[in-house]
Amino acid sequence: MDHRAVEQAEKINSLSSPVLQYCGGSLSPEMQAPKLLWVKENLKESWSVAFRWMDLSDWLAYRATGDDTRSLCTTVCKWTYIGHSHMQYANEKDSGSMEVSGWDDDFWEEIGLGDVVEGNHAKIGRTVAFPGHPLGTGLTPVAANELGLLTGTPVGTSLIDAHAGGVGVMDCFSKAESKSADKKDICNRMVLVCGTSTCHMAVSKDELFVPGVWGPFWSAMIPEYWLTEGGQSATGALLDHIIENHACAPLLANRAASQGKSVYDLLNAILEAIALEAKVPFLAALTEEIHVLPDFHGNRSPFADAKSRGMVCGLTLDKSERQLALLYFATVQGIAYGTRHIVEQCNSHGHEINTLLACGGLAKNLLYIQEHANIIGCPVVLPRENESVLLGSAILGAVAARRYSSLRDAMSVLNAVGQTINPSQDPRVKKYHDAKYHIFHSLYEQQLSYRSVIAEAMQQQHQ
Repeated sequence: MDHRAVEQAEKINSLSSPVLQYCGGSLSPEMQAPKLLWVKENLKESWSVAFRWMDLSDWLAYRATGDDTRSLCTTVCKWTYIGHSHMQYANEKDSGSMEVSGWDDDFWEEIGLGDVVEGNHAKIGRTVAFPGHPLGTGLTPVAANELGLLTGTPVGTSLIDAHAGGVGVMDCFSKAESKSADKKDICNRMVLVCGTSTCHMAVSKDELFVPGVWGPFWSAMIPEYWLTEGGQSATGALLDHIIENHACAPLLANRAASQGKSVYDLLNAILEAIALEAKVPFLAALTEEIHVLPDFHGNRSPFADAKSRGMVCGLTLDKSERQLALLYFATVQGIAYGTRHIVEQCNSHGHEINTLLACGGLAKNLLYIQEHANIIGCPVVLPRENESVLLGSAILGAVAARRYSSLRDAMSVLNAVGQTINPSQDPRVKKYHDAKYHIFHSLYEQQLSYRSVIAEAMQQQHQ
């Protein structure tokens, strides 16, 4: 959610370094190089005394084991580490770790951060390992005492939280599906890790370059697969914002608490009641007068436009719960149109995604999931284990403990299907969402035109 480094990201992207091709063509302000440059420019004292720079997941592993081995996931996805420079890597059954040679020192020098590569990259990581690689000798005595666990308990090299969710859900196949030995089955799937923001992750055996979508990242989630990572910077956070800033939010929250339900449960019930009263042909038709561009916190992909902003067409003076329910529903649809855009962008550049898998807090909202299925036209598979990020983390520990020989082996055993939500077969629903999807794109195009008009006016003032 930290977008302070927008200017730094723009500066770095203007230099057109070769590493950018593996980040969807440009670095996001959410990645570490722009953030580090922001710290260096704005917190000079902190910069001068920093001993190590780490992602949270790498810090936790270091804190637990004393081993400063970094994760291939964090370094490749966030730090511009070129993981595929190690295509001739040691087998996982051997060390699984690699002495660093995937850093592009010229890139760091060019952007003004040459000091992070000093001392053989000591500040950003000398050694990198695959997810699940056992670190050090396991938990140190101090960490074990603090956690109430045994000294030496195995600790696996980490994954970023959303990527752990991908590991916890991507190998969910129903009994009806053919689960052949061909591991390309998972290449037709995209995982949606739906929380405050949403990460969209797909894997492939070949490197596929998708403009505006992060990656391809080699072995960043599943060893030997290329990861493509799309995303929306605010989804759960956006829905909370829409609801909490409405006039009737306090009353709705109090009623939800008194009934032991969530606000979303109440809003979904209100929508069902409105649909029954209005006798609409299908639920989605309730939003025919409200259209939402959900970029309230910028567009992570595929526009890759941190300056994009949210837009709502169809506001009225109505302060009722009914109107809030409609605005909430239109926002859910706007988020789903954003996911459809990411899926279409990936499929137009070599992916063949035909199934979605969803986990995270928003995946518990069946209206949210059904709209995604209807709008994208794909079935959405929900895992049996709701907390897929925790399951993915457990899988890393199981691999580190040598319970399974590889991450894929652990996934195939521990991933399990819960429920599958299929898209509506009503042709009217598809036609309706196609029309609203067109409006979704036009909202962004209008914003670009407004931005251009204002920029021209401002430029004339300075002349």
